[in-house]
Amino acid sequence: MAACRIQAENDSDYDRQRDLKAFDDTKAGVKGAVDAGVTKIPRILIQEQRTKLDDRPASLEPNFSIPIIDIEGWNEDETRRHNIIEKLGSACEKWGFFQVVNHGIPSNILEEMIDGIHRFHHQDVEVKKEFYSRDYTKKVLYNSNFDLYQAPAASWRDSLTCVMAPNPPNHEAIPPICRIMKLGITLFELLSEALGLKPNHLKDIGCAEGLYVLGHSYRACPEPELTIGTRKHADSGFLTLLLQDQIGGLQVLHENQWVNVTPAPGALVVNAGDLFQASLQLISNDKFISVHHRVLAKNVGPRISVACIFRQHLSPETLKLISPYLVPKQCVLNRGADHLARVGVGVGSSNDTLFRVWNQKMIVSWGISSASILCTQKKQMRAQ
Repeated sequence: MAACRIQAENDSDYDRQRDLKAFDDTKAGVKGAVDAGVTKIPRILIQEQRTKLDDRPASLEPNFSIPIIDIEGWNEDETRRHNIIEKLGSACEKWGFFQVVNHGIPSNILEEMIDGIHRFHHQDVEVKKEFYSRDYTKKVLYNSNFDLYQAPAASWRDSLTCVMAPNPPNHEAIPPICRIMKLGITLFELLSEALGLKPNHLKDIGCAEGLYVLGHSYRACPEPELTIGTRKHADSGFLTLLLQDQIGGLQVLHENQWVNVTPAPGALVVNAGDLFQASLQLISNDKFISVHHRVLAKNVGPRISVACIFRQHLSPETLKLISPYLVPKQCVLNRGADHLARVGVGVGSSNDTLFRVWNQKMIVSWGISSASILCTQKKQMRAQ
């Protein structure tokens, strides 16, 4: 039935750009479509590729799940601290994902974060329209699908985006985010030690400078088999701390199968991002990995999640050298040797398929996505 629906959509002669603009112009997002009573999802949201490329089996093994790590007392006892560091390092090496519990953020704060995002997405559409924008220089904005006009299909998701560091907007809700910042810095400290570095290393190179908060709302979907909440991707930042409600839907790609990240009360999901992997390649020898994950559309909801993404603040006055990079030759060929020479690329003598990028200008010239490209190629190499 689903395949027939997809084929019918492919055979239809319609103006996709017109439909995208019409959807965008409502400024009501997916919730607007649901409120209008749709029983068939719009064409722009049908994920044809999900049935072809992204339909690996989900693991049914109950004990096959990402690690849950209790970090209570991490700074009170040297033996306890060492054990926690070992568990964090193992999780980052084998999974790229883990959940932390007893992290010091009270449950009422976590509940308020979820409730706050829920309240925003469920307020009157005319109020939300004041924040609707695709101008990502703004510190606070709301829209549906940041890549609406570029993606092959839109996702079943609306999002509130807030830039919370280094220069947060004026808002009463800053204290919970400050707690997230504190926890993030703690994790960077422990992960530094897991890599055999000084505790402040990751903080000192700028990993905790920038914090972006994404508040997602995934409405109940009438045809969840035809769309996706969030497509398969790897995060582009250093580290992501995710708070999710109890509905579930997040999956991690591990050993070529999708593994459900079952919500645990009071837990925060943590994963390494592409910049984390790319910036530490020579230090960790790819020991810590950035992995693909996705969120399924479901026929129940709304599912609410709050993603706190640590990314370097890229203003010129705060740029720092992160570390050397190893870039596959194809990246250079795609970008052009003359351009890359201007940003500090040299040919490696030991292996002519690798290029070393010693200057962080690479990040400025290519943008954040360059690290994602690099890590995507490495993921493909590991899968072969």
